[in-house]
Amino acid sequence: MKNNTKKIYTNPLFVTLCALLCCALWGSATAFIKLGYEMILPVKNTPSTILFAGVRFMFAGILTVLIYSIAARRVLHPKASNWGRVCKVASFQTVIQYIFFYVGLANTSGVKGTIISGSSAFFAIFVSSLIFRIEKLTFKKIVACLIGFAGIVAVNLKGLDFNMNFTGDAFVLFSAVSLAVSSTLIKIYSSHEDPVIISGYQFIVGGLFMSVVGLITGGAIVIESVAAFGVLTYLSMLSALAYALWGILLKYNPVSKVTIFSFMTPVFGVILSKIMLTESSDVSLLNILVALALVCVGIFMLNYTKKTADTQK
Repeated sequence: MKNNTKKIYTNPLFVTLCALLCCALWGSATAFIKLGYEMILPVKNTPSTILFAGVRFMFAGILTVLIYSIAARRVLHPKASNWGRVCKVASFQTVIQYIFFYVGLANTSGVKGTIISGSSAFFAIFVSSLIFRIEKLTFKKIVACLIGFAGIVAVNLKGLDFNMNFTGDAFVLFSAVSLAVSSTLIKIYSSHEDPVIISGYQFIVGGLFMSVVGLITGGAIVIESVAAFGVLTYLSMLSALAYALWGILLKYNPVSKVTIFSFMTPVFGVILSKIMLTESSDVSLLNILVALALVCVGIFMLNYTKKTADTQK
């Protein structure tokens, strides 16, 4: 049974479809977060933004645990020995990543924020290969990442500048590094605990911490309409589904073969934002097509192996 499960979760088509679903969900978050800013934040400041994010992720964790427990017909929770691991993942995946991301994004352009955050796939491969040493760093992985990263640059060519600032660009960079570390930790810790349980409880822990920080620093949110509640619910559900599924993929596949798909997130984000938001955008169809082509080439290059080749290369 275990071998059959591993066979399914390592099937290239299954990995591709699930990873693309995760990226599409994360890509849609940009548009819904902007809608949430308009509907839920009475004052657009950092404490309120952190509180908004904290409530979202705490809700996401509760949904994950609730749905997974109903499916298992028992209340699921981490083993006592794994609570430390859950807290470590929460620190990197939810707290550090999103505090740095939201503060950084407020101090840099959306274009630069998208490109810098897209570098997380690079860092994930370097962290897993050079620091934790759970897979090999190869020339093919580096080239595939460069091609995929070029896709992010292509979809954001207009409006890009090369002036750097610490509280903006550097904070988004710290966020990308934090996400990379969390991906590797989930890969390692999934051998000790179900990745869905890790995902659900790290959201609860991280979301609760961010909510407390937001409240203490004077943040406020207001949910007065069905639409506002719907936006918050959707953001929570997409996080619950995407991170739980991403964790399962990381458990059964090399970090590099999963995280390379994250280059698709900003591409989906641009496409969905153009469809959903009324704000002006100068991203052309040609930019999007070029970006899609480059990202697909990078993904194919990293994931394609001959039958006689070592699949861990």
